[in-house]
Amino acid sequence: MNEDVRLLAWVRGRVQGVGFRWFTRAKALEIGGLSGFALNLGDGRVQVVAEGAREGCEGLLAWLQDGDTPGHVAGVTEIWDTPRGGYDGFAIR
Repeated sequence: MNEDVRLLAWVRGRVQGVGFRWFTRAKALEIGGLSGFALNLGDGRVQVVAEGAREGCEGLLAWLQDGDTPGHVAGVTEIWDTPRGGYDGFAIR
């Protein structure tokens, strides 16, 4: 079963000022069917919220953890939840 889920991920490392949010949005659009956003946080991390099919969210998480991302990812913390909706596509905030 490929139910819809909500992924909240906090990416730490050198992920600001390197196009990380733009590439995250591009990857989410490439996967397809995902909505949400990528946001720079004041402490240097990037927060990623993605909603959609579990398979798509798992693919985005795998890319965040091990993919060819810009900058350098030191680690990712994630939380899984039920979708809340309200997103129009995948945005950079």
